This record gives sequence, structure tokens and C-alpha cells, in this order.
Amino acid sequence: MKYKSQKVAYWFFALSMLLLSLQIIYGFIMGFAHMGFDSLHNIIPFNTSRAVHTNLLVVWLLSGFMGAAYYIIPEESENELVSVKLAYVQLISLALVGVVSIVGFHFNYWEGRKFLEIPRPLDFLVVVNVLTFLGIIVVTLFKGKKRTTTSLVLTMGLVFAALLYLPGMIWFDNQTMDSFFRWWVVHLWVEGVWELIMGGILAFLLIKITGVDREVIEKWLYVIVGLTFISGILGTGHHYYFIGVGKVWLIVGGIFSTLEPLAFLAMALFAFKMYSKGEKKHPNKIALSWTLGTAIMSFVGAGLLGLAHTLPQVNKYTHGTLVTAMHGHLAFWGAYAMIVLAIISYALPNLTGRKLFDTTTGKLAFWLSNIGMIGMTVAFGVAGVAQVYLERKMGLDFGEVQKEIQPHFLILVLCATLFTSGIICYIIEFVRFGTPNDEALVENNPL
Repeated sequence: MKYKSQKVAYWFFALSMLLLSLQIIYGFIMGFAHMGFDSLHNIIPFNTSRAVHTNLLVVWLLSGFMGAAYYIIPEESENELVSVKLAYVQLISLALVGVVSIVGFHFNYWEGRKFLEIPRPLDFLVVVNVLTFLGIIVVTLFKGKKRTTTSLVLTMGLVFAALLYLPGMIWFDNQTMDSFFRWWVVHLWVEGVWELIMGGILAFLLIKITGVDREVIEKWLYVIVGLTFISGILGTGHHYYFIGVGKVWLIVGGIFSTLEPLAFLAMALFAFKMYSKGEKKHPNKIALSWTLGTAIMSFVGAGLLGLAHTLPQVNKYTHGTLVTAMHGHLAFWGAYAMIVLAIISYALPNLTGRKLFDTTTGKLAFWLSNIGMIGMTVAFGVAGVAQVYLERKMGLDFGEVQKEIQPHFLILVLCATLFTSGIICYIIEFVRFGTPNDEALVENNPL
């Protein structure tokens, strides 16, 4: 590392690893429940495990994004973080939000709005937390010696993510109005401004790993930002098909949803173009694997699989089925989870001074988790298509259909076990690196 304050990032990454582990546990609870083994139902009902599973996803990714920002911004701005102590306070409050939310879900204390279930009082703590984080980042950036396109795009994505959380805090008695603005948070985060965060982290990693000139890489960022805003904002319309809004959204949502994969295609082309132009001398091949893997998996999961079922003619059958879970799992994994794991893989050697490059455990982490996730996606897809046919074409009862597709969840749980093995390997590597130390501080660290 180049700056002592970058050590803060490690603890945000550690929180991400803890919350990811918990998310996987609740995923298994749901998987076994789908297979008919729901012995924990009286303790952890399915709706509770689903809420915990999805909300842990959001919190651990946000923790990862924050850690990435705390690592990248000092280096890009050539300035220490303005307040390390405040950053640690912000970390503790973020962890507090996660813990209290999980406990609240188990006592049925939640808002009941999918993906935004955390109790209302915690919303205000989240706002204070994120404002504190943004204050540290923005002041550090503008007090620094320079401001790069990479740092500005990353910061812009983080600021917009904070602003778009606010519509989700507005209460509407009308279900259509409530759902309309809820998607301003959920969709415009994951299919809009989070792509800017991903693009900023991806650009930073490619600059460091490939050695390609910064100007060349950052020109691509402008293309990605443009495609994200053009397609992502109006693409929100594919969530409005069946909630009671005007029919115009069938047209707007359908057209712009077909354009959304272009942003992820641009990212994939961007990553591999820079890799082909690079010197390929950087020793951290594990970080390179996660970086290039992000480009491929995000295009397939978020781009192609999203397009496969967002058109109105298809979505009228697949809406609310396991086809959505198929797309959601690979999209979140490829677009956001993998970029967090990529920046962690790159940062850890620099933070700790331990150059554990190309270890067998590190390689197993990459391949087992990705093969497992692909298997899970296929299992979700097959189960989803069967569900659509049996339930929405043949007219079978929902409960009957769930029994018919139980065998698919056996395959899914087996693939999830493979995926979990990969994550365990990743966490083992994380622990092996140890904690940050000042001996790793190098004024001009080439890595």
C-alpha cells in the first residue's frame, strides 16, 4: 500500500467476508426448504430466511464497495483519508445495521417491502452512515493532489447510490405508487449507478494490473457511463409492466431493456481489450482472474440472462418465477460480487505485505465458486422453465408445482455446495494474508 489510511479498507473487506458467509447459510436453509426439508420452519420461516439472504447480499456488497473506495481514493487522489477514526465509526455503524436487521427479521420486525425490509428507524442510521462515508471520500478526493476520471466515476456512482436510497424511505399507502418508487432504489442501484461503481473499480484494477496507459482505459469509462445512463434509467420500465402504471411502460421498458446488455458488453470488451494491450507482467494472476471473470460473468448473468426474460411478451409468463432467481443469482455474482472479490484479491498483498500469488487455494476459490454458481444458475433456469409451463400454461396450483420441481433443488444444493467450497477457499486465503501492517507501506509500491 502507498498510504497508511488504506488499512481501513481491510476491515470493510473482513465485514464483507463475514456477511457473505451468513448469506450462504441462509441460502442453504431456503434450498433445503424447497426440497421439502423445512424442519427449521418454526424457528426460521422461509420468508425470514429470504429477507435475511437478500438483505445480507446488499449489505456485504456495500461494505465491499466502501472498502474499495477507501483503498482506491487515497491512491488515486494522492492523499490520506481525511479521518481514519471517522471511517472506523462508520464501519461499526454499518455492522450494527446488519446485526440489528437480522435480529429484527427473526422477530418479524420489518417493513415488508422486498429488498427494502429493514426496520424504518434503521433507514435513518443508514443515511447518516452513508453521508459520513461520502463526506470522507469527497473531502479526501478534493483535498488531494489530483482527481482522475476513475476516482470521479467511482465517487459519482457512490453519491448517486446514496441519493437513490431516499425514494425508498417515502411511505405510500397506494401499492402502485409504493412499488413505482421502490424500483427507483432496487433497479436504479443494480442496473444503474452500481454499474458506475463497478466500472470505476474495474478501471482501477486494469490500470494497475495490465499496465495500459491510464488515458486509454479511462476513455472507455465514458462509453460505459453513457450506455449505463441511456439504458439503465429507462430500462426500469420492465419492472412496471404489471403494477398498475400506464401501458407506455410496456414500450419504454421493452425497448430500453434490450439495450441494457450493451453496457455489460462494453465492460467485457473493455476488460479484454486492455488485457490484450497490456504487458501481462503483473504477478497477481488471481486478481487478474477475478477481474476478467467479472467482465464475462456480468455480461452473461446481468446482460444476456436479463434480456432473456425482460421483454413483455416473455415476462408475462416468467414474472415472479424461478427464472428471475436464475438471472438474479448470476447477475449479482458476476457484476458485483466478483468485482468486490477482485479488488480484495488485489489489495490484500499490498495491505499485508504477504505476496501469496497464484496459490492452489486461490485458484480453487476462483474455479469452484464460478463453476458452482453456473451450476446453480442452470438448476434455477430448468426449475423456472418447468414452473412456468406447469403453473402458467397448464394451470396447476402453486403448491403442486413446487412439489414437482423439488428434484431440481437437489441439483441446486449440490452446486451450491461446490460454490461454498470455493468461498471457503477464498476466506482461507483472506485469513492467510494476515492483518495490515505498516511494514507493507511502500512509497512507490509497483503492485
